[in-house]
Amino acid sequence: MKNKKNKIKVGISVGDLNGIGAEVILKTFQNNMMFDFCIPIVYASTKALSYQKKLLNLKIDLHGITKVDNAFPNKLNVLNLWKEPVPITPGKPTKEIGTYAVDSFKKAVEALKKGDIDVLVTAPFNKETIQGDEFEFPGHTDYLAQELEGKPLMFMVTEDLKIGLVTDHIPLKYVASQITEQKIIDKIQTMSQSLRQDFGIEKPVIAVLGLNPHCGDGGIIGKEDDEIIRPTIKKLQDQNHLVYGPYAADSFFAGNNYKKFDAVLAMYHDQGLIPFKTLSFGKGVNYTAGLDKIRTSPDHGTAYEIAGKNIADPGSFREAVFTAINIFRKRKEWEELTNNPLAIQERKSQNRS
Repeated sequence: MKNKKNKIKVGISVGDLNGIGAEVILKTFQNNMMFDFCIPIVYASTKALSYQKKLLNLKIDLHGITKVDNAFPNKLNVLNLWKEPVPITPGKPTKEIGTYAVDSFKKAVEALKKGDIDVLVTAPFNKETIQGDEFEFPGHTDYLAQELEGKPLMFMVTEDLKIGLVTDHIPLKYVASQITEQKIIDKIQTMSQSLRQDFGIEKPVIAVLGLNPHCGDGGIIGKEDDEIIRPTIKKLQDQNHLVYGPYAADSFFAGNNYKKFDAVLAMYHDQGLIPFKTLSFGKGVNYTAGLDKIRTSPDHGTAYEIAGKNIADPGSFREAVFTAINIFRKRKEWEELTNNPLAIQERKSQNRS
């Protein structure tokens, strides 16, 4: 227990138990080296995870606890939220399993708010089966926006590619009406702040994608790019943001153009996630930037089609754990720097030399 004090406590919501969430969690922590970086705490039940462990023939020790203080530093801790057997049927979405996913998520968020855990990593759940009187949100991000402080930004990240969204989980027919100057400014400011404090990029350079094909072709295919996006970019540039665009989305990611920028702001969900998942699937992370607490998740969903077959790749979930840990450390460093103006000047001097 001597190493427990300085390790980062990673809270994990179990997601949909009929999907691959439990599998990627268990596979991630089969590697004992993971315990060198954190103390993992899964909000679920030992019975449910033991069932998955046996079903998948995985070898990992589970440590059941009733409070975070009892977590072991070198085991996969399971904070028991329920005692009854859970009707797990891999590959089949059910409302009953959805209630367990919501319970796990809400209890983990509560622990995050209280400081019982340092960061939160969420396994995927089904947006349909979670709906009910106790949970009426499209997904994780909307609930986090209500419970935590700040303005959330859906930020898909890898080491080489970072894509944020102006709009996320809304029907495509509503996207254009949601593209406003203020919303773009808010997202750019959130993205810039996150790149500085969470990723250590002192002067982030950001690309903005256009909304319409060919950025509207001078208004022939839509006026939003010329009337809203372009003037907003100019306004941000006048405020000393290194923001450029709009760029036509159909050609922007060709030839590694995105590597010239620290991040990209897309106008809507598929515009950003199609290139992100094409270029980074299996190693990408969904990070909710802009909040006072840290939450990450893998870049995949419940994957019912492979649930229970022991073929799910834990790579993205593992990256989500590492990303949460790294951001937590970066924020601590940022806090120290911003509380010490001399340290900031010294850092700038080092960067110039």
